[in-house]
Amino acid sequence: MTALLHALETRRARRALSSEPVSRGDVETILAAAHLAPSCNNNQPWRFVVVDEPEVLAKVKEALPGGNYWAKPAPVVLAVLSRRDLDCTLSDARDYFLFGCGMAVGNLMAQATEMGLIAHPIGGYKPEVVKAVLGIPLEYVVITLVIVARPGDPSSLSEKHRAIELGPRDRRPLDEVVAWNRFAFADPPPA
Repeated sequence: MTALLHALETRRARRALSSEPVSRGDVETILAAAHLAPSCNNNQPWRFVVVDEPEVLAKVKEALPGGNYWAKPAPVVLAVLSRRDLDCTLSDARDYFLFGCGMAVGNLMAQATEMGLIAHPIGGYKPEVVKAVLGIPLEYVVITLVIVARPGDPSSLSEKHRAIELGPRDRRPLDEVVAWNRFAFADPPPA
């Protein structure tokens, strides 16, 4: 097994976090991995706002709903943002900036895992609060927040999250998500 595949196989959306600091050097390393992601026409549409000052961090954490209680100990939060015009818009109105930023975050997560860190992207937050706290202009989309921390104690989690944290990794079989040469999926109709 290659080192990269090992990092990808061991990466999990961990929620048990330590409040122990993550060095600026470690944050720069995971950001360097993100920045090496491919992008349409090499546009590099990703923008990252690193939040590590305690006062600013506390204000960003106020934008998290109760279900993301587990993120409160994190010493670093990365806001991943971009704008539609910073990357390609393809012929059928596909906004490629979202894909490019997703690939950057994928690189970041793999690098963090390799370093023994947790990098957990979340969609549950109030983007208008995050924008106000961080001074992000309205035309930018805050695509995700990535919670960055060292592993912590699972006993700090709710019973539900502790079971997920300590349970086996749940992945669909590959043949449910891959078709060869022709669409062949039995997905239910959209709701």
